Amino acid sequence: MRLTAEQASIIRQAAQKVLGQQVLIRLFGSRAKDDLKGGDIDLYFETNNVIDNRAQAICKLQGALMLTLGDRKIDILLKDARTPESALFKIARETGVML
Repeated sequence: MRLTAEQASIIRQAAQKVLGQQVLIRLFGSRAKDDLKGGDIDLYFETNNVIDNRAQAICKLQGALMLTLGDRKIDILLKDARTPESALFKIARETGVML
């Protein structure tokens, strides 16, 4: 995994603040692989809670992460209790590294 312990902690704190303590977080994509270089930060967040406004929650997460991690490319996937399953969610869960 190509994130520092501090970066992983920042991501966990932001996610818990926006989505609650029980959120599961996975880093997937190129940053999940030690042998690759570069790449954006691809994050998959999953909660059993119902998020009334997923777009707003994603924006809050994005903003919090940009303020603390700096202006970098961060892609966010968010699955809550009402979000239908998708192939992309499945790939993120299967290939991602838990934070």
